[in-house]
Amino acid sequence: MAGQGIRIEGLSKRYGKGETAVLALKDVNMHVDPGEVVGLIGPSGSGKSTLLKCLGAVIDPTAGRMLLGDELVFDNGWKVRDLRALRRDKIGFVFQAPYLISFLDVTDNVALLPMLAGVPNDAARTRARELLAALDVQHRASAMPAQLSGGEQQRVAIARGLVNRPPVILADEPTAPLDSVRALSVIRILNDMARRFETAVIVVTHDEKIIPTFKRIYHIRDGVTHEEAGEGRSL
Repeated sequence: MAGQGIRIEGLSKRYGKGETAVLALKDVNMHVDPGEVVGLIGPSGSGKSTLLKCLGAVIDPTAGRMLLGDELVFDNGWKVRDLRALRRDKIGFVFQAPYLISFLDVTDNVALLPMLAGVPNDAARTRARELLAALDVQHRASAMPAQLSGGEQQRVAIARGLVNRPPVILADEPTAPLDSVRALSVIRILNDMARRFETAVIVVTHDEKIIPTFKRIYHIRDGVTHEEAGEGRSL
């Protein structure tokens, strides 16, 4: 996973054509280094969701360049043939809701992605258990999702996002449903995991409880990003 984290240069996204065209993103430039957690904040309609979808290879940018790790994945067009494999292998996702599979136990919820990537089942489960131990939920490895607390479910979701060792994790409002103690615990975990696995983490949030923890913040408004130093408050 060592490399450049994520680099975005001149990224834009246009919807429609001609007089009805809407420029949702305008020459966006961002960088997040391996081991770094940054915040991405902005009002509704600012382009935040569009940017996240572009970074997650869910929609096609109109122009610009994007590097994930050491790989140039977009340069005025996708440079990789299999976007599903790109999302699986290069990008980890953590959502507001854990979205765990109800009929799989905790270990297999985490191990499923590497299994789908061709990792032998035993090796995938070993990798999953190692991450569960790192996140202090190894004692729940055989439990079903319905048996977990909300905080435990979110830790399992973070393990799932990390299991394929992606250079980038996109966390979309990961603390929105949590109280202050649990929200700060999730951000502490993301910071610890980012440092341990040299992962670049982007946290999209409106949560005022966690914004003071970021050392760097990108504000987005009207499709344009502005970088500023954050408080970097100790966790």
